[in-house]
Amino acid sequence: MERRPIYPETEASSSGSCIISERVLASIASTAASEVEGVASLAKHTHIKGLFSQQRVARSVVITSDENELILDLYVNLNMGCHIPTVAGAIQKNVKEAIQSMTGRVVTRVNVHVANVALEPQEA
Repeated sequence: MERRPIYPETEASSSGSCIISERVLASIASTAASEVEGVASLAKHTHIKGLFSQQRVARSVVITSDENELILDLYVNLNMGCHIPTVAGAIQKNVKEAIQSMTGRVVTRVNVHVANVALEPQEA
């Protein structure tokens, strides 16, 4: 099963179409993850953009799709002292529910990557 970057989602009806871009999905996911108690901030993950490109892109949310799957990888920094598995589970639940309720897209998997632990809670 090959995972590839998602392309804008198009939903057609008799009155026109609705295109949901990757940026919108990433924005929803970022906001939903940031709302979870224990999340200090979103982290940046650098990956190569495109199959034949050497351009590197730093993102907090990487979205990939395969047929009917929608897979999100979120990179986060958590607060010191939080229970990491509990916070990661809450992030997964919050992100999945937010995207599904706002877009109607079914989220197959939300992978949470803990990049760092903040020594002091960061203020918004």
